[in-house]
Amino acid sequence: MASSSNIQVIIDSTTDMPARFQDRLETVPLTVSFGDQEYLDGINLSRDEFYEKLESGVIMPKTSQATPMAFEQVYSEIRKRGQQGIVITVASQFSGTYQSACIAADAYPEIRVIDSGSVSIGAGILVEHALACAEAGMGLDELAAEIEEKRERICLMAVLDTLEYLKRGGRISKTTAFADGVLNVKPVVRVKEGEILFLGKARGSKKANNFLIKQTEESGIDYALPILLGYTGTSDEQLQNYIEDSRALWEDYRDELDCAQICSVVGTHVGPGGVVAAFFMVQTV
Repeated sequence: MASSSNIQVIIDSTTDMPARFQDRLETVPLTVSFGDQEYLDGINLSRDEFYEKLESGVIMPKTSQATPMAFEQVYSEIRKRGQQGIVITVASQFSGTYQSACIAADAYPEIRVIDSGSVSIGAGILVEHALACAEAGMGLDELAAEIEEKRERICLMAVLDTLEYLKRGGRISKTTAFADGVLNVKPVVRVKEGEILFLGKARGSKKANNFLIKQTEESGIDYALPILLGYTGTSDEQLQNYIEDSRALWEDYRDELDCAQICSVVGTHVGPGGVVAAFFMVQTV
C-alpha cells in the first residue's frame, strides 16, 4: 500500500520490519563483506544466504556503513517528487551511517535525520510509529519531535545463542563473554542508548525465554504502540517457542505478533539462534 502522506520515511538496511511496510519506505543499504566479496545488505545477498555463509564459519563477515552518496541519491529522488523526508537510522554508537545521512542532508532542508538510538526491530517499531503519524497528517517538524520523544521509550532485548559474535566484533569485553562459556547457557542482553547491556543468563532456551519474559514484564509494555519480535538465522523455531512461552504477555492485546528475520548487518554481530523483542515502555527506564 503506497503512502498518502507527503512525507517519505527513509531507513537504512539495519532496520527490520514486516515485509508489508517495505513499499512505504526508502531503504539505504549498508555493505556486508565476506573476504574480498562485497554485498549490499538485502539487495544482492538474501538473509538466508547470509546466515548460511555465517554458519559455515569459513570466513567471518565484516560490515561497512552506508555512504553519504547513497543517502544523497535517495534525497534527490524525494526532492524530484516534491516530497519531504524523515530519516531514521541505526544508533550512531553502532555505525557511522547516521553521520552519513546528516552529511548528505546538508543541502536538503526538506530532510530531517533522526538517530534511533537502537537497531533492527528496535528501530523498526520507531519507523512503524513514524509511518502511522505521517499517515495521520503530522507535519515534518512535529513528526521529528514525536520520534525523538518516543525513541527514549524503546526497549530492545534478546536471548542469544552465544556472546561469541559480539566479542569478535568488539561489542562486549572478553570478560563478559567469558560468562557465556558454559555449555547451553543462553545470555540475555538489552540495547539501551546505543550500548549492549548484559542482563543475565539462563541454562537452556526455556529458562532463557522465561528470563526474557520476566524482564519484559518488569519494563512495562505500552500496548498502544508497535511491538515487534525477531529471529536470527534461517529458522524461526526458537522464536515460535518464545511466542508460545510468552503468550500470557500478549494474548489480551494482540491477535498475533508481528515478526521479522534480523538483517545480515546485525546478524554479523549477534550470530544465529537469537530471539529478539522490541516494544515501547510505558515510561522510560
